[in-house]
Amino acid sequence: MGSVSRVSFASLTPNNIGTVRKLNSVLFPVKYSDKFYEQILSPQLEEFCQLVYYNDVPVGIVCARLEQKDGLHVLYVMTMGVLAPYRSRKLGSQTLEHILTAAQAHSKPSKIDKVSLHVQTSNTDAKRFYERHGFKENGVQENYYKKITPHDAWILEKDLRESSGV
Repeated sequence: MGSVSRVSFASLTPNNIGTVRKLNSVLFPVKYSDKFYEQILSPQLEEFCQLVYYNDVPVGIVCARLEQKDGLHVLYVMTMGVLAPYRSRKLGSQTLEHILTAAQAHSKPSKIDKVSLHVQTSNTDAKRFYERHGFKENGVQENYYKKITPHDAWILEKDLRESSGV
């Protein structure tokens, strides 16, 4: 345990959005629209949309947005990924913990009740990863993905109200 991994996070800016686009094109089988990139630069999402650096090299991305659903305040994770050569170094876990900590600390305009995301039903590794971090499956959304197969996605959720005393 001698070497400390140098993981850091950076807010998205117009200057690094090109890096975000490149990472997304490598990490995800979906092409994101210009509107998506405009949306993730929004100041109110700054703490939830971050580039992940390992030894000053951008190796991952996380982007989440605030939603209201069934009267609850939900942080919806749109994208989260780490480049393959950097996996198994706890970068994904550190990234997810970074976002969960920000979600639990968030109180304006209101507290976040839960974090939710979709995982393609073929991606059992990702599902296991989120389950290890306290997410629970809350059903399958059929035909969630239009241009990739399988089209279905698991809906995974983590209730933050249960752990608010931590």
